[in-house]
Amino acid sequence: MGLTSHKVLALAALFAVATVAGTVWLWPRLSRPTWTAVLGRIGTIMATQLAVMCTLGLLANNYFAFYSSWDDLLGTGDQGPVTIQNRLDGREHGVRQISSETVRGTNTVGRDPAQVGRLERIRIPGATTGLATDGYVYLPPQYFQPAFQGRRFPAVIAITGFPGDARNLITKLNYPGTELQLLRDGRMRPTVLVMMRPSPAMPRDTECEDVPGGPQAETYFATDVPAALRASYRVADGPGSWGVIGNSTGGYCALKLAMRHPDVFSSAASLSGYYKAAEDATTGDLFGGDAARRDQADLGWRLTHLKPPPVALLVGGSREGDGDYYRTTEEFVAAAKGGATKVSSITLAAGGHNFNTWSRMLPASLGWLGDHLKDPS
Repeated sequence: MGLTSHKVLALAALFAVATVAGTVWLWPRLSRPTWTAVLGRIGTIMATQLAVMCTLGLLANNYFAFYSSWDDLLGTGDQGPVTIQNRLDGREHGVRQISSETVRGTNTVGRDPAQVGRLERIRIPGATTGLATDGYVYLPPQYFQPAFQGRRFPAVIAITGFPGDARNLITKLNYPGTELQLLRDGRMRPTVLVMMRPSPAMPRDTECEDVPGGPQAETYFATDVPAALRASYRVADGPGSWGVIGNSTGGYCALKLAMRHPDVFSSAASLSGYYKAAEDATTGDLFGGDAARRDQADLGWRLTHLKPPPVALLVGGSREGDGDYYRTTEEFVAAAKGGATKVSSITLAAGGHNFNTWSRMLPASLGWLGDHLKDPS
């Protein structure tokens, strides 16, 4: 049974209830002042607390989708090199399809890719960095329609929060279904979605930074991923054809990648993202002790001390319920006023740092991002 299986959660909850009931039943028998009774009391308390904590941990993981499998939790998944199957001429170049999955969308009937698109799980290696990670690609219905044969599509990289799995973007936010509905409503142009986790060097949180002497995560996202996707799918190349969106850590990454690589990403959307690289036990030393590198990873500092890049940014979040998000966002928006960096915003009255809040903002954010990409046709 999988880590996120409802059967696992039900068994854990049943075991927790059984340990609590067993403790209540045994406690009078363990009240004697003997060393065996003392050890029994200690054992029942530990078993009860462990059972309850495991159940709560499974509940939290099922909601936030931090880990999608036992291999993901234990770090025992396949990390070996993978070849790429080119979808244009049959040669092997970079992205390998692992599986195809069902697209969940409003009023979705059948699995004809020309009607609902196609969702594929893929492995994306980095030709220049040596990094690699699993992700998903969603090809819109138009990709398979005769009228669009030979056409290359704009693309968007979607990045989830740390330490979340790329599958969060499907099971919790449903990016493919959201785009499909936007396409049917005429609110978005056909776009290839590339859904990824925020670090290609798990379990380390790289904050999408090129770490001195460490993983070159920024280069992986800005150079390797677009190159691998262009080699394997009919994805456009050139200014204005790529965008990036993310939530939490992914939101910070989205803004950073667009601001530091405007030649690659012309627009970015951040859902409850922050503006300064985190530094904690999961990140380690991201900057090699270099204060200048640390400053440059501060997006507000970049707006006030460096030439603002000509990109369009969307920042979304809530006024209340998400820490100091609103204050820091207001400062970021104010710093961008009058410059080449154009910032739009979505502000909810209230909402926590969670998938429910991000789901409310996703349709408008994804539609906005699609409007800011150039159609290569």
